[in-house]
Amino acid sequence: MDSAFRELPAVNELLDEPALVAFAKSLGPSAVKAAVRDALGDARRRIAADGGSAPSFATLVASASARLVHAETESLLPVLNGTGILLHTNLGRAPLPDEALDAIAAIGRGYSNLEFDLDAGKRGSRYARVTGLVRETTGAADALVVNNCAAAILLVLDTFAKGREVIVTRNQLIEVGGGFRLPDVLERSGAVLVEVGTTNRVYLRDVEGALSPNTALLMRTHPSNYRIEGFVADVAARDLAALGRRAGLPTLEDLGSGALVDLAAYGLPHERTVGEALADGIDLITFSGDKLLGGPQAGIIVGDPALIGRMRANPLLRALRVDKVTLAALAATLRLYLEPGGIERIPLYAMLRPSVDELRVRARALQAALGPLADVEVVVTSGLVGGGALPAAAVPSAGIALRPRDGDAGALAERARGARPAVVARVEDGAFIVDVRTIPPEDDARLVAVLRTALAG
Repeated sequence: MDSAFRELPAVNELLDEPALVAFAKSLGPSAVKAAVRDALGDARRRIAADGGSAPSFATLVASASARLVHAETESLLPVLNGTGILLHTNLGRAPLPDEALDAIAAIGRGYSNLEFDLDAGKRGSRYARVTGLVRETTGAADALVVNNCAAAILLVLDTFAKGREVIVTRNQLIEVGGGFRLPDVLERSGAVLVEVGTTNRVYLRDVEGALSPNTALLMRTHPSNYRIEGFVADVAARDLAALGRRAGLPTLEDLGSGALVDLAAYGLPHERTVGEALADGIDLITFSGDKLLGGPQAGIIVGDPALIGRMRANPLLRALRVDKVTLAALAATLRLYLEPGGIERIPLYAMLRPSVDELRVRARALQAALGPLADVEVVVTSGLVGGGALPAAAVPSAGIALRPRDGDAGALAERARGARPAVVARVEDGAFIVDVRTIPPEDDARLVAVLRTALAG
């Protein structure tokens, strides 16, 4: 037994192993040292328990590597998205345009005029840094930016409806991903929910009948992840806005997805835009920055300047404010909407543009590169926009279906997820299916390298 202990390598010998040295960059030297010590500790305990021989050097490296791979997955890592879901919430939603990344680097690496008025030489407002761009891209009279769309709704409710009633039709009492439920948000804000109508049919008279001296707000929400079809009736936004004006009450519409352009231009069903909500006369509109807008996570509120002015004076705003890099990325993304052809540089719209035939060309190149290692078929696929937009609309696409020679597509998917960069796709009918629409063409070579290694086991 003593000889087995003596055969174990020193910590420093393992730390010099290139396979472990590579983890120091992402996790830090101390994490690598801890993994090595844990691997050696396990080996000593096994020797003491069964009196066997010492594990090989390669086995110890593999043991430490497994610990480090697990630790690495708990931090943020780049992923190649082969799911075909363009705004994949679990994978970070909208990829940022290069202009936004450049702006983050330029502002993040030094100081900025975040809350400093360079003309007056005194303190300024961080919210003014993007207000003009939001107004110009949406046509709104005023705007305010907070850290996400849920925060935007919370700020509106806290400002106008604390202890008072908010009327919402029953067909819009939504729950979205992560357990976000509108009734819960209303309750937490201190507002009182008043439900009107039925699940499938709601009329303006239902809203009118619920008005009371305690009514503070009339609210519409975007049915982001479902559709009600068949025997249905709903209250048009323009009619709700007109009722609000007659009753002297503000109207709020949560659009969620943040469409600034008509998606019909990309062959998809029409998605209600911010401009359309404004044209209908809605007083306040909330939407996300990281969905169809294609920018960073943010909640944007546009609409009536007097109402937005009251929200700026709400102390809660300080808890919901955005930082300098978010403002920089959002401003850079919004500027692309104002440049001719600029929207095509936003990754979401760049992914929507290629035809299925163009995607098939890329898929055939992947087939040729991977064919010697597996049965690879070029397939027509069906993706989704994701991010709560167009839940029933498929995005025609193409990709490859890999059937490994050992027949275990699930194990292949697991190895692909464990690679760097990780590849996330789906397993279906015994095949690992990679949709190429959601993988930038410039990443095809990296995709091939990862899949070759994964197929080799």
